[in-house]
Amino acid sequence: MMQQLSLLGKTMLVPIAVMPAAGILGLLFGPNMLNVPAISNISNIVFSNVDYLFLLGAASAYSKSKDKTSVMVAAVVAYMIFKSNLELLNDTLNAGVFGGIIVGACIAWTYNKTYKVKVPAFLSFFAGEKCVITLSPVVALILSYIFSLLWIYPQAAMNQFGFWLGGAGAIGIFLFLFCNRALIPTGLHQVLNAYILFEMGEYTTSTGEVIRGEIPRFMAGDPNAGFFWTGFYIIMMFSIPAISYAIYKTAQDKKKQEVKGAMTAGALTSFMATVTEPIEFSFLFASPKLYIIHSFYSGLGGVVLYLLGVRLGSFNGASIIDYVLSFSYGDKAWLVIPVGVVFFVLYYVTFKYIIIKDNVQTPGREVEIEIGDKVSEKEKNLKLSHGNFSYMAKQIIKNCGGYENIVTLNNCMTRLRLEVKDATILNDDNIKKTGAKGVIKLSNTSVQIIIGTDVVKVKDEMEMQLDELRKQADA
Repeated sequence: MMQQLSLLGKTMLVPIAVMPAAGILGLLFGPNMLNVPAISNISNIVFSNVDYLFLLGAASAYSKSKDKTSVMVAAVVAYMIFKSNLELLNDTLNAGVFGGIIVGACIAWTYNKTYKVKVPAFLSFFAGEKCVITLSPVVALILSYIFSLLWIYPQAAMNQFGFWLGGAGAIGIFLFLFCNRALIPTGLHQVLNAYILFEMGEYTTSTGEVIRGEIPRFMAGDPNAGFFWTGFYIIMMFSIPAISYAIYKTAQDKKKQEVKGAMTAGALTSFMATVTEPIEFSFLFASPKLYIIHSFYSGLGGVVLYLLGVRLGSFNGASIIDYVLSFSYGDKAWLVIPVGVVFFVLYYVTFKYIIIKDNVQTPGREVEIEIGDKVSEKEKNLKLSHGNFSYMAKQIIKNCGGYENIVTLNNCMTRLRLEVKDATILNDDNIKKTGAKGVIKLSNTSVQIIIGTDVVKVKDEMEMQLDELRKQADA
């Protein structure tokens, strides 16, 4: 169950890949700046069809195929039918991004169950990869009827939750930001984000278009949108750099230069690109207490900004670039800077004190360990944490029980996501010695390995080595 739920986080990767560019175009070429409707309309199209992006994300995340073409085509066909039928059956329902996720996941499940099915020769054209496309209208029809009967209940519950959260003021904002950080280790923070950022609340534009979700409403000019997002600017621009600085200052003198490079890169990645996991996972496993404090401070930062009347949304991220581009669209946005400086100091003092007091094994403070049980001189000279993806991939495969134990391999922005036959045989310590930040075992068959922003390079290397090992075994 946890394995399936954790994959929901991966459905966010498609929207994340598309929305930044669309958002920038909407801001730069909108009526408040360059005023070029033909270009700014790109943003409107993307944000008004965000459910399709989640659809494709879910179909990709849950399908076991390397070539996603058939799954994607089937998902789009199914979702068009699903939306049209649902409107005919009950026009008061709006499945939103959850409808996209569920249809995408069901199409992926259909593909996984049918692509190897044997059929009579005269039906061979519809077999294999194309079978899911043929069945997609049937899947859509069934889902539309189920939704028309049952979706009214979760829709009412989510609306009440949204109304409560939106009207809970400081408490609602604190809970959202606290949970957003606290759920990162499981990947389920993206599930919470999906509703708050893309479904919560409604705003009707001057043209009569109804916009839903914190981010799209802010982009459309809703004066009540942006409060839930403002706290992320504190996290990305001040909190993570402060944590990075504290880790650097508490590192052993002989390791300071090495840690300085890693922490500077992590801080800049957060400050410029809103990717926080490389720094967060550098202390999450070493000190869960620090991570809980980080989650608490994240919620507290949002509350302080809310009480000061600061409102600043974004097209997707909360980097310095997003801050500059969104500045003129918010209220009291300048207060993010002084409040952020205060939280920088608070984070730095807290983290430095606890790291020293509890002797937390953050980067640069680790107990000296060898790379592996038997290490060659050549391997000893490898800089495992900086670019030796081939070696890292080789050791991860070995310490995951070999290629025979690995069923599927995927990745998100910072993690390898593996389905294995037996997670108990993994050697967590040796995996972390390769440079990985940590190993999360969600179940006996589902594992996540924290890599960082180079995860795609490691995954690509692993796929090549796995293919080669399997070819050798079959020869």
